[in-house]
Amino acid sequence: MAKSSTTADTKSETAHLARAPKKTSPASRPARRRASAKAETPYHHGALREALLQAAERVLERDGLGGLTLRAVAREAGVSHAAPTHHFGDLTGLVSELAAIGFRQFNAAMASACDAATSPLERALARPKAYVAYAQAHPGMYGLMFRTERLDYSRPSLHEAAESSFAGLANAIGAMRQEPISGDKLTIEQGAAIARAWSMVHGFTMLLLDGRLEDILERLPDGTTAEQLLEAILKSTVAGKLPST
Repeated sequence: MAKSSTTADTKSETAHLARAPKKTSPASRPARRRASAKAETPYHHGALREALLQAAERVLERDGLGGLTLRAVAREAGVSHAAPTHHFGDLTGLVSELAAIGFRQFNAAMASACDAATSPLERALARPKAYVAYAQAHPGMYGLMFRTERLDYSRPSLHEAAESSFAGLANAIGAMRQEPISGDKLTIEQGAAIARAWSMVHGFTMLLLDGRLEDILERLPDGTTAEQLLEAILKSTVAGKLPST
């Protein structure tokens, strides 16, 4: 009888254990936590820096310069608030690197437009038209690029990109004047020509972005666009100054 009772008890206990939920082993729990953490921060090595800059550009274009903070960028990228500080030091570092990206995009857009031009007049119009088009497409970035008080031009990436932009402008003016222009040393006449061209296009761009050209456009023939107005300004400015070929 004792043996039979023991056997019955053993079978009962075995059945109870089979029905009971299995306990998770301690070794498996950290693995799930690691997988969860990996899903929350999918960036590796340099990818996080790039992701932060992309997030910063989205915040800038959506919320403006006033909304661009380190915390806002971290939230947009889905990472810890410490991540932007780790990669850029402070907000000035972040916006300076972002402005460098803007200048590189800006320069590439103008160079591409000039490369596609097939005549001296088209080349003369291509750069300023691409200048304005970039600002219209990226108003937040364009505004940041010329907010000197917010930027650190001692950072090599920003200094190089901004210098490349100036060199492109100087070369364009040199081509129009049919003389080489060095970016390091200018004559007063060369400096005046560069400043005049930049002032005209930058001024037009800011008036356009601020909506201040609407009054003029409304008085022009129906269907006249801001681009057509710009082209008319440019043609009147470069008339008689272009090389014959």
